[in-house]
Amino acid sequence: MDDTGTVVAFWVLAVITVGSALAVGAVRNLIHAVVFLIISFVGVAGLYITLSADFVAITQVLIYVGAVSVLFLFAIVLTPGGSRGNAETFLRLPALLLTGLVAATLIYVAVDTDWAISDRAGFQETASVIGEALLDKYVLPFEIASVLLLVSMLGAIILVRPETPSEAEE
Repeated sequence: MDDTGTVVAFWVLAVITVGSALAVGAVRNLIHAVVFLIISFVGVAGLYITLSADFVAITQVLIYVGAVSVLFLFAIVLTPGGSRGNAETFLRLPALLLTGLVAATLIYVAVDTDWAISDRAGFQETASVIGEALLDKYVLPFEIASVLLLVSMLGAIILVRPETPSEAEE
């Protein structure tokens, strides 16, 4: 990030990302919250591009913007219920305290970390290193995560499927 254009793009994307992430928690309409979440995900992908992490940026767009956000939208639209707004809750103060604690921890880590720039690799080098790590050193956690996601998806399908007449009689 030596040239001025990259630095300006980084800070513009950072402001958009943080602003839209804050808007996710501030808006009352769940559809608007998901739209702000999508903007935040795209902003994070842009930040990865400014940091020369092309593979991670593409993964961010494909998985989070493409899959997770659509899943959230389907869950909101297909869930039967009265209102789509966020109601007041008694857990607001504990949530704010936890958020403050997490933010303070992140700020401490960001200030305390040595952010020296290392030699950056291009897309081909990054993708091959990630692929080798996932299929060699981290193959077991990768497979466990795959099975866990499969089981959670099957559980979600079982929970939302309509009852058949024979199940209702039992």
